[in-house]
Amino acid sequence: MKRSLLLAAAALAAVTLVAAGCGDTDEVPADAVAVVDGSSITRATLDDLLARAKKSYTAQKRSFPKAGTSEYQSLQTQAVAYLVQRAEYAREADKLGIEVTDAQIAKKLEEVKKQYFEGNQAKFEKGIAEQGYTEATLREDLRAQLLTEGIYNEVTGDVKVTDADVRAYYDKNPATYTVPESRDVRHILVKTKTEADRIHAQLVAGGDFAALAKASSLDPGSKDKGGELKVVRGQTVAPFDKAAFSLDTNELSEPVKTEFGYHIIQPVGSVKPGSVTPFAQVKDQIRTQLESEKKNGAVNKWVADVEKEYKGKVQYAAGFAPPDTSTTTDGSTTDGG
Repeated sequence: MKRSLLLAAAALAAVTLVAAGCGDTDEVPADAVAVVDGSSITRATLDDLLARAKKSYTAQKRSFPKAGTSEYQSLQTQAVAYLVQRAEYAREADKLGIEVTDAQIAKKLEEVKKQYFEGNQAKFEKGIAEQGYTEATLREDLRAQLLTEGIYNEVTGDVKVTDADVRAYYDKNPATYTVPESRDVRHILVKTKTEADRIHAQLVAGGDFAALAKASSLDPGSKDKGGELKVVRGQTVAPFDKAAFSLDTNELSEPVKTEFGYHIIQPVGSVKPGSVTPFAQVKDQIRTQLESEKKNGAVNKWVADVEKEYKGKVQYAAGFAPPDTSTTTDGSTTDGG
């Protein structure tokens, strides 16, 4: 089966549950699971979402939780939270003047057909049916997706990163853009000083370094390569690092003790100097990173503001409220709505 178009199950798993203030259940119509500032979320809408989640579970060869189990209750709670959040965002999008037209939805629908179903109407109808959608319910989900995109664009529209911001970040993070010195060496690692002295004596007498490394070294990453490895200044344990960068080329070290055992170290090349990546090469990358961070910050603030705005404006039918995760004065959390 094709990957779920809107990944309903993943959306449910990603929802952050926030206790939005459990109002009087008498205010919730009999056919609804929640009311968001006067707008009802029907039981049929919830059932439809759970049915799609079940099909997604089946496609992934996962067992769908049985009704009445704690796992099912958790999934249902997440589904209601997702629908509540979607309703809140729709109301906030209206306040922001964000509109989604039928033409936009139609365009998005055609993109879905082309991307997942080769533009074939019959394959499209069969595919969405397998995922629990009708064209009408898919259009509603596409509308919600377009609203979310519109909110993101509106909330992040004023985010700016100046040239000064980019330069300041580069100057404050020199280590990020510095390549340290490096050197090609070879070594043999053994467990005891006695064994290290024995191998050292063999090497001084003209023994084959590569053969001795393969036969005796405890370093799985280098032993079959004759003990050879490239070390970067500051990225190995201190005694090894000091020896690797202070010895002359081809000079054989005395046994060097580290937390891993005893090393015989021999540089096989000169120290390669470090370098600094020029600002011009990384300024675009830094700008993109900073813009992303600022946009994420703006969106997170907006989400927090929306949660605060709807605190107490959401009423749930009995059994559908999220758990209360508010913190008491002693640091514990409370249950119940």
